[in-house]
Amino acid sequence: MAGFRSEGNIGARIKLARKERGFRTTRDLADAIPGGNVTQAILENIESGRKADISITQLLNIARGLGVPISMLLAPIGTPDAELDLPNLSDDFAGMTAAEFDCWLSATPASSYRPRVAAERVDIDILTSLRELGSLRREIDRLRIVVETRKASRDRDLIETNHLVQKRLDRIAQDAASVASLLENAGLELPQDDEES
Repeated sequence: MAGFRSEGNIGARIKLARKERGFRTTRDLADAIPGGNVTQAILENIESGRKADISITQLLNIARGLGVPISMLLAPIGTPDAELDLPNLSDDFAGMTAAEFDCWLSATPASSYRPRVAAERVDIDILTSLRELGSLRREIDRLRIVVETRKASRDRDLIETNHLVQKRLDRIAQDAASVASLLENAGLELPQDDEES
């Protein structure tokens, strides 16, 4: 069941997502969103369609409050081939489907969205590399825990095979250092992982 994901406009998607996520009223949702820039009145106006222009901070706060990826509020992702239905967009978005919009928004490489200029392709590659670095660093953290746990173990098999885990950890740390170096060469300022460098 696609639920709110297939609704025909952003207000309807927010309203149904609110209900699906257990917020009975707009007041309940407004109270769950810190910061004060999303009030009950604003939510009522958005849901009814009276307020079509939503600030990016309001939209991000609503998505975060609902626990919904932002693209699911911005486009009818439940019907991926449906055309984007946001008001006041330039003609440049005409004909863009919900799936294409999500890929454009998330800078997903090799997807249904095709970048139109080389600079956009470069930016997508940078974001993809940045995501890869995050994945590699999470795996490094996980493997470090495995290595330390095995060192403390009394199980001989675990202790004896710990060198294999350490080899994998070293290889992934090298990969992460390479990706980090490429990103730094592209102009990004990255925090250094002590054992990666």
